[in-house]
Amino acid sequence: MTTRRHFLALSGALLTTACATGPSMTAHPPIVFVHGNGDTAALWQTTMWRFESNGWPRDRLHAIDLPYPLARDDDTRAQPGRTSTAEHMAYLRSEVDKVLQATGAAQVVLIGNSRGGNAIRNYIQNGGGAAKVSHAILGGVPNHGVWNVPGRAPGSEFAGNGPFLQGLNAPKNAAGDEVTGPVKWLTIRSDNNDKFAQPTGQWIGDRNLQTGVTFDGPALKGASNVVLPRVDHRETSFSPAAFEATYRFITGKAPATLSIVPEERIVLAGKVTGLGVSSTDPASGNFQNNLPIPGARLVVYAVDPASGERRGGAVLDEVIDASGRWSFQADRNTPYEFVVAAAGYATTHIYRSPFPRSTSVINLRPERIPETDRAGPSLVILTRPRGYFDPGRDRMAFDGQSPPPGALPGAGVSASRIKPTGPQRAVVAEFNGEKVVGRTWPTANNEVSVLS
Repeated sequence: MTTRRHFLALSGALLTTACATGPSMTAHPPIVFVHGNGDTAALWQTTMWRFESNGWPRDRLHAIDLPYPLARDDDTRAQPGRTSTAEHMAYLRSEVDKVLQATGAAQVVLIGNSRGGNAIRNYIQNGGGAAKVSHAILGGVPNHGVWNVPGRAPGSEFAGNGPFLQGLNAPKNAAGDEVTGPVKWLTIRSDNNDKFAQPTGQWIGDRNLQTGVTFDGPALKGASNVVLPRVDHRETSFSPAAFEATYRFITGKAPATLSIVPEERIVLAGKVTGLGVSSTDPASGNFQNNLPIPGARLVVYAVDPASGERRGGAVLDEVIDASGRWSFQADRNTPYEFVVAAAGYATTHIYRSPFPRSTSVINLRPERIPETDRAGPSLVILTRPRGYFDPGRDRMAFDGQSPPPGALPGAGVSASRIKPTGPQRAVVAEFNGEKVVGRTWPTANNEVSVLS
């Protein structure tokens, strides 16, 4: 789900720290958004809407999709369906060059979340990006590692004492700055609620581990470093408060609005992408990717906001081609059901609340139903792509259960699963004022529902 609530306003002192002299608003430099580990361009949807709502031209906002978005376990060893830091940097460099050529601009702004910030730092320091980037904004980036423990996966790009991060963090000048000039740098972190900047390893599967990392691990010497209260790992990039800090840093002024301003006429577009299985190492299991699924079928229905039932026939019925792309003209007041059917996947019914503006980054990924979930009559999954569930912070319910099953204190869980019984019916999810209504579908027919 996409929260539309506004976070606590930043203090005047904090905002002053975040400001930097930037290009005038008439310039509107192109912005390239870089997603995190295992993620997609789709997570930047609301951030791009906020830039548009403040006058930024849509054609100067570019969210990239790394084909294989997961990092290797050991950066020096090839691993099916995963990318090295060098491959990640090369892809980013290619995308930046495309944007510069298309826009005619001399420089771009780079904004990255989590692992995306590793690629940004690597590109600017080691890939020639220092001349092509004016501003770099890093949200929730584990700049000093997810762990910094001798002997623990030292080849990982997330090891604070590993060669990759040690190289990026080496002092650049006599002051000991960790950032490469003349680029202007901003880091945004949580005060204590980022699952990957914790003194213990509770969110990386080892509760007793002393990680050697502190809450301020994402901060960098030589950058403007902003702290946002109670935001989680993803909200360091995708929340309204993160947008405000980012916008101020680029422009030197406050945004006119943190709201998403609706458009009268909207077009929705995106890709159908999937999960891979390595042909050379089938035992490695599924891996997330942002590759298209040619031959998949996408059917879209307008649905009743109260019941999730379909209103009339399909508004789109399309077999996906090699590009993975699809689009249709939509109504901004109407919720939709996206049905994705593809060989090797469950037929996945994805329910979304209404879209207030056009977007081209709706990435739809069908599910595979694990054997452990096939026993029930239906399976419904609630996801929050741009943040996590925190029962101590958020108002939320899933099919009448509050908090949703599996949600734990500390903003480390972003999905919940239930197995409703009985005949087909509506399932309601609510998160901080946003409501999504879906329907159950029979697991026996290899069907699954996702409320997002």
